[in-house]
Amino acid sequence: MKNRALGSKLLMAAVTLAVLAYFGIEAFRYFDDPLTTALAYAYEVEEGTDLSGYVVRREQVLADDASGLLRLQRAEGERVSTGGTVATVYADQASLDRQNEMESLQTRLDQVQYAQEAALGSEASLKLDAQIMRNILGYRTGVTADRLYDAQEQGSQLRSLVLKRDYTYTDNEDLSAQITELQTQLKTLKSQAANSVRRITAPSSGLYSAVVDGFETVLTPESLSGLTPSALSALRADESVHSQVGKLILGDAWYYAATMRASAAQELSEAAAELERAGKNLSLRFAKGVERDLPVTVDAVGPEENGRVVVTFRGRSYLPQLTLLRQQSAQVIRTTYSGIRVPKEALRATRTMQDSEGARTTEECLGLYCVVGVEARFKPVEVLYNGDGFVLVRTAEGSTEGTRLRPGDTVIIAANDLYDGKIVT
Repeated sequence: MKNRALGSKLLMAAVTLAVLAYFGIEAFRYFDDPLTTALAYAYEVEEGTDLSGYVVRREQVLADDASGLLRLQRAEGERVSTGGTVATVYADQASLDRQNEMESLQTRLDQVQYAQEAALGSEASLKLDAQIMRNILGYRTGVTADRLYDAQEQGSQLRSLVLKRDYTYTDNEDLSAQITELQTQLKTLKSQAANSVRRITAPSSGLYSAVVDGFETVLTPESLSGLTPSALSALRADESVHSQVGKLILGDAWYYAATMRASAAQELSEAAAELERAGKNLSLRFAKGVERDLPVTVDAVGPEENGRVVVTFRGRSYLPQLTLLRQQSAQVIRTTYSGIRVPKEALRATRTMQDSEGARTTEECLGLYCVVGVEARFKPVEVLYNGDGFVLVRTAEGSTEGTRLRPGDTVIIAANDLYDGKIVT
């Protein structure tokens, strides 16, 4: 019995020593060869400059002669042709109520006429059902995106479509009687409203804006020539300029004037020239109001004043989205780098290889080691951008399929005695 107890104790001691030895060896291997890795992933870096300035447009304030009840007929940013109606003026509240009633009758007349022309066919009903579904989706999209004007338009169309669908269940004779009655009511109301409504029309074609802020006569494209930083900062709105009708934005160009350091403006002009030769443009990103980057060119650089200048950028796209912008913060993007981001410490200037007999050779080649299966494999790269603790790289030209670096690769940052083909896991 004593011999068996002693044997058990010796066996337990041996097992304990074996476990301790195993963990000791693994700990030694870890600290002796500290393999450190990181994940490579796609990344984009932008080089830009923060600005604060003014959006400038060629604008014409519409005459504010609305003696009565004014009703605007155009949406913000909507294009208006010469002679197009911008607003209507009603002599009194009764005239406005009469106009609302006329619009309601005209809508009903259109609905009934549509139902009559469709001849109560199943094809027309199916078409209406599809349109109703599309409008429901459009209405929901407008509400979700907080575009209330779009939602209002979709809601109005949806009501009209639903009423049209309802009329498809009505007899054709009843529809003819309703059309005659509606036409009679409309004719009576139009004769009553003959002299109580006046139209305000656009003197020239342009984009409509309901907001007049007083900068229309202060900030013009012509005033940007020779503008100094002190003059730009001293700009104030002209309080004598106002209009309830709104204004027209003429042409298709817009400008953004901002103050910059003279040295930064010089670098920006050179970058813009290089981009222009490559068929590209600078990108201007407004802090609010526009959800996309706008292509611009450097239109002019003003005279230097205390080491600073006014830089004027010019754009020719997305003008309808800029009608409400005036004093704005922005960022101008000079260059964008896209590549694979890896830690700077992972870069290697040489590639080490080992043959079957254990002899090693090295060659100069910029790249990094990645874990492929259980081995370390060298992948040549080119550096696109050098950042703070990281670099953006791409696969070097001439690389084979097996040595191409891809997003998601495991990059080796640190390891002892590293060479191409070493077993690392």
